[in-house]
Amino acid sequence: MQNQRRLIPSTSMLMAFDAAARSGSFTTAAEELNLTQGAISRQVSALEEQLDVILFERVRRSIRLTEAGKVYAEEVATALKIIRNASLHAIRDQQGGILNLAILPTFGMRWLMPRFANFLKINPQIVVNFTSKLIPFDFKNENIHGAIHFGLPNWPDTDSIFLMSEEMIPVSSPSLVHKAFPKNPKDIASLPLLSLETRPQAWANWFKQNNVETPSNKGMIFEQFALVTQAAIAGLGAALLPRFLIEGELERGELIILLDIPLKTTEGYYLIIPTHRLAYAPIIAFRDWLLVQVAENP
Repeated sequence: MQNQRRLIPSTSMLMAFDAAARSGSFTTAAEELNLTQGAISRQVSALEEQLDVILFERVRRSIRLTEAGKVYAEEVATALKIIRNASLHAIRDQQGGILNLAILPTFGMRWLMPRFANFLKINPQIVVNFTSKLIPFDFKNENIHGAIHFGLPNWPDTDSIFLMSEEMIPVSSPSLVHKAFPKNPKDIASLPLLSLETRPQAWANWFKQNNVETPSNKGMIFEQFALVTQAAIAGLGAALLPRFLIEGELERGELIILLDIPLKTTEGYYLIIPTHRLAYAPIIAFRDWLLVQVAENP
């Protein structure tokens, strides 16, 4: 029991250490926490004594984190953030709280954000934080209540709610094909091709679907949807892009559909909720609202 208490220092010790680690100064930490410089120094010393670890090197009137201190500072900062968020959750109304969502950048910008004011109007008690990610996210190590994901519903320990499928169609600027408009998939194979890093096999799958040999020249690859869209508008090549995300460009004539033959895929957009968050009121409110939006805007 004594050992367990040793491993859980008091909040005052941890806050003093965190402030000193971030500022690199006991004096600045004291100002931040409205304490004296001596009080900060004593709290940090008590923490070092309790852990039996030197966290700061004292050099004359300055301090510097040791290697052990750097690692501990990073983990303590994360732990304090979790405690702050947990306290906010407890304080707020049961139907309110904080909602942390991970979203795909382009889906968020082009589909979700234009509709999101409605969610906030219906749920003013919920504070929403967004993080946009192209790389996989980790529900165990990141404080995320839900995520919008494109792919297959194969996330362990989660509930996957299908939102919509995706129709990727070949498009380009009118200038790219003004001399010879493609009449069939083989004609498109002769054009410069633009690819998304997150859909590396899209063109290969589209050509295979249409019984055309995939061109050996892979063409330019872009990390973000916005960049490949702008490259296509600039006439740099043809791109396979989701129809519902380029409606504006098609309406304005910046992009045109080369052949209305969408890529067939089993993948789709899903709302992913970790099982331990399924009863959390803010994510329930978001899930229900999102499903209504999808039904009304297929």
